[in-house]
Amino acid sequence: MEEVLIAMAKGLVNDKDAVSVTVEEPSETEIIFHLNVAEDDKGRVIGQKGSKARAIRTIISAIAAKEGKRSRVEID
Repeated sequence: MEEVLIAMAKGLVNDKDAVSVTVEEPSETEIIFHLNVAEDDKGRVIGQKGSKARAIRTIISAIAAKEGKRSRVEID
């Protein structure tokens, strides 16, 4: 899942080197991804009215559901 999130984010940003993801697992059934991008690229990842962020979260959520987990993506 982490690799998919990184690939999606790198496809949207200008500064590809600034993209990183940290993973937090507070429980066995929950996983939280902290997507870090350059300050100038946050708008590109979030999209107009959050449309791109919502799409990213939907895809990651579907992948996590296949593994029996709930996911959350936070864009930092």
